[in-house]
Amino acid sequence: MSTDEIKKRLLEEQKNMIDLRFQLELKNLTNTAKITNTRKDIAKMNTILKERETQEAKTSKEVK
Repeated sequence: MSTDEIKKRLLEEQKNMIDLRFQLELKNLTNTAKITNTRKDIAKMNTILKERETQEAKTSKEVK
């Protein structure tokens, strides 16, 4: 996935996380594992974005 696609998906997952939290508080969430999975997905995407940022910074530093 490209960086832009990951950023879009990250925003979607963050909105999804908010919805899941509301559902949990309202006792409408039957599968509470969705919260854990969503949190892990968000962390994975943030990690990938951070790795790409450091790689870009490293390559731009080498070019100079």
